[in-house]
Amino acid sequence: MRLHELSPSPGSTKERKRVGRGHGSGQGKTAGYGHKGQKARSGAKGAGFEGGQMPLARRLPKRGFNNIFRTEYAIVNLGVLEEAFQPGTVVDADALVAAGLLKKTLAGVKILGEGELSKALTVKATKFSETAKSKIEAAGGTAEVV
Repeated sequence: MRLHELSPSPGSTKERKRVGRGHGSGQGKTAGYGHKGQKARSGAKGAGFEGGQMPLARRLPKRGFNNIFRTEYAIVNLGVLEEAFQPGTVVDADALVAAGLLKKTLAGVKILGEGELSKALTVKATKFSETAKSKIEAAGGTAEVV
């Protein structure tokens, strides 16, 4: 089989309906929109339009505030590091992604103190919580801010 011999499976593709191409096509003149009325007009399919009634998006109260300048960190708990790494390992953002603990590092990695740590690890991260830093150092490891 060659590249030019490839074709889609029968029935898997469908021809596009060409509307407004003359009355012989069966979809000419009004192009399937009928005569007059709201649905025949341009701009009639406005998303969220409720026939003149106040739309739901405007009836509901607006609350809160989204800070567009917020820095969001990928968070990792100490208990997870305990299970995933051997003693003496250097744990940084790349190691966390490689171990499957993080998908994205976002604006950096923050280590939180949830769980126990008994191994001496060298942890390199953007931020540490106070409890995480003290637990890492208590286990004989080091917490380095990158």
